[in-house]
Amino acid sequence: MAAPRHWHVLGAGAIGCLFASLLQQAGARCTLLLRDDDPALETGETVITVRSDGQCTTRTFPVSACHEADSIRHLLVTTKAYDVVPAVASVGHRLSSNSTVVLLANGLGFQETLAGRWPTLDYYSATTTEGVFREATRSICHAGRGQTLIGQPGRTVAPDWFSDWQALAIDCSWAQDIEQALWRKLAINCAINPLTALHHCRNGELATNPALALEVRALCAEIETIGTAAGQVAAVEHLREQVAAVITGTANNRSSMLQDVAAGRETEIDYLSGYLVRVANGLGLPAPRNAAMLDAVRALSATVQAQGPGVSR
Repeated sequence: MAAPRHWHVLGAGAIGCLFASLLQQAGARCTLLLRDDDPALETGETVITVRSDGQCTTRTFPVSACHEADSIRHLLVTTKAYDVVPAVASVGHRLSSNSTVVLLANGLGFQETLAGRWPTLDYYSATTTEGVFREATRSICHAGRGQTLIGQPGRTVAPDWFSDWQALAIDCSWAQDIEQALWRKLAINCAINPLTALHHCRNGELATNPALALEVRALCAEIETIGTAAGQVAAVEHLREQVAAVITGTANNRSSMLQDVAAGRETEIDYLSGYLVRVANGLGLPAPRNAAMLDAVRALSATVQAQGPGVSR
């Protein structure tokens, strides 16, 4: 019987903790990659607590500092979009042409940057709708079940290592057209997240507030035009209906972008609306609404960071 594969997880937020726990539960070896100042490095291990369906489980994981020298064969990156490239760079000396890198992050754009800087690495993209949030450091709540898709552009057959992911106690599938899945999530996020951040509202208000509902409709129309011109017709087809379904299903949620702005953290706007605007510019298409979202969220984020969380909006 083959030895279990060893996965290194880079990004110890809610998503990283969830998938580290799922991989270990499924029998894979799993090590968390931590920043140099993390106290867990002193003991060489850390505990992840997962609350799900009214029960709490704890799992102990070995930890490793990014600067260490041992090689990494299978890497899962679960950082924010703007941290993906710096995160991979922090362990670049531990990667080789035999390394598999799975990118589980929102947005688009960082994939091209990585391929340009480290072209010999074997990259895969992933997207998930699992509902999870952090309650404390490496303590999370798995609040809702969703679907996880993994794929590589142009590859229809899953690699051997995907058996690790098929064994997870969630719905995880190989996507023959991962680009379509990534574009669909990008489109939905671009229609919802910036508006919730700018208007400081929960997702459901985008449907119950008539003015915001009109903004959602206008954004969807522009995103559909850009996606269609970019060759992503299936991803943006019936976008208004898809967005409406997400708003209804997550009505009480505060989007990650709203939470980031409120906390004075950097947002992923450059990899969401910013990516769409760059695509539109490359195609010679106008994108005034998405450009307005990009500029407004950048400005709001800068104001909150300068004045501190709690600034009036």
